[in-house]
Amino acid sequence: MERLLVVGPGRIGLALGYALWQAEAVRHLVYCGRRPDPPSHPLFGQGVADYHFGLMAPPPGTDAVLLAVPDHVLPEMAHALAGQGRPAPGLAALHTSGALSTEVLAPLHAAGYAVGSIHPLQTVAHPVTGAERLRGAGFAVAGEPAARRVAQEMVRALEGDTLEIPVARRPLYHAAAVLASNGITALVAVAADLLVQAGADPDRAVGALVSLAEGALDDVAAQGLHPGLTGPAVRGDLETVDLHLRALEGDAREVYRALSRVLADIAEARGVDPDRVGALRSLLQAPSGVPTEETT
Repeated sequence: MERLLVVGPGRIGLALGYALWQAEAVRHLVYCGRRPDPPSHPLFGQGVADYHFGLMAPPPGTDAVLLAVPDHVLPEMAHALAGQGRPAPGLAALHTSGALSTEVLAPLHAAGYAVGSIHPLQTVAHPVTGAERLRGAGFAVAGEPAARRVAQEMVRALEGDTLEIPVARRPLYHAAAVLASNGITALVAVAADLLVQAGADPDRAVGALVSLAEGALDDVAAQGLHPGLTGPAVRGDLETVDLHLRALEGDAREVYRALSRVLADIAEARGVDPDRVGALRSLLQAPSGVPTEETT
């Protein structure tokens, strides 16, 4: 790809552009932003990217347009870019939203663009270091054939995995992404609060739990979801689960209950005694601190 126009020099737009340039998948980038000056980023310091204040029509030689803007801005940007005039034949326009379908790009389709989407199934917290995380990541790709081909070329260049997600199931895909990223952060926050209540040093609680979580994820990556899990719920250890429920309160208790119900399903799939799995499910439904018949 010779030239990529990116609308939106935020974390995703910069990280994805940087990753594609590092992979030698694009030679030059042009960014359109709403601030007079470009953000601080190696792409601009190394002369790889040009910056344009405001929106512009794709320059001659542009191979694709990437709309890397927040979801609530996408309709406005699609209309505005469509108003810049008809594109070169077959020019693809891709958005990076995980939740929205390509219907949001309808004005660009009407203007002559091939429309599609590419969303990285990866956290990008920084526009520079995020580029490395995109290498080998999964990407949800959708859209018209010409746009899909461009998106698939990007994924191949980044040695990633293409995930084909039907439009109607896009919200499920994005919910999965949120649970596996933001959800883990929330879970560590709940666990860190419990660890501090237990007497741990607050400055060390998060680091200790992150190390534990990394170990668990490494096991899942190496062995799979079911073999990689350990703990009282998947062993059918009713006494320990009951002890936990008696100690927990509020949101922490509800989080523990919800996750343990999923773990009970995994325990059943792993062949734990059905009677103990049934007792575990009953325990998770009972008021905390009140023993069920199965646990007395």
